[in-house]
Amino acid sequence: MISADLGHQLENFVTSLVATGRYNSKSEVLREGVRLIHERETRLAALDASIARGLTDADAGRTTPANEVFDRLEAKYRAMAADDE
Repeated sequence: MISADLGHQLENFVTSLVATGRYNSKSEVLREGVRLIHERETRLAALDASIARGLTDADAGRTTPANEVFDRLEAKYRAMAADDE
């Protein structure tokens, strides 16, 4: 069992969420908060892994010059704008 001191402001917020019926209990509020943190941490870990792969690719010379990428993007968005007209 976990016991946490949330402080006055957060404790009041949790209490108001339960009082308004948004959540059935304080435990439910805290579980939701921990679940959201878990999701965020999972996304951050995936982002960190993507960055690491990108750095590895860059170190190995597997890159595309920026001007080529920008030229492709410009052409893509020009074509999209022309389709909308």
